[in-house]
Amino acid sequence: MTTIAYKDGVIAYDSRVTRGDLITDDDCDKCIERDGVKFFMSGALCDYDALVGAYFGAAPSGKVDASAIVVDAGKLMMVAVDDDTGLWKSPIKPDRPYAIGSGTPYAFAAMDMGASAEKAVEMAARRDTSTGGRVRTMTIRATEHQ
Repeated sequence: MTTIAYKDGVIAYDSRVTRGDLITDDDCDKCIERDGVKFFMSGALCDYDALVGAYFGAAPSGKVDASAIVVDAGKLMMVAVDDDTGLWKSPIKPDRPYAIGSGTPYAFAAMDMGASAEKAVEMAARRDTSTGGRVRTMTIRATEHQ
């Protein structure tokens, strides 16, 4: 899976891709931009396009095992596809830390103890075998998430 953390206007995310217990890539950029919308992806790499497509109105076929933190028109949210209801969006409050992916509990604990989003992903990578590789960050302008 992965770890994606948000805190204080910064989104941090790792670059590891796994298949079962095999690391297949440690330098995958999990940020996808389409039509001005940024998706910070978590879950099955093969389902990233299906989630992005569902966000823009395409009907997903089959299970979509991916979720994302999304920045769209000044809003920060988590999105995923539910088998019963389809695409769902959950707003993220910009003044609170947030994390998704397999390293979520580690990232939240690190941020609760004062770590930045980037440091939280680094700490998650120490314990979560599906988190690792390069940690990338993106600063979200204040106007984008207020």
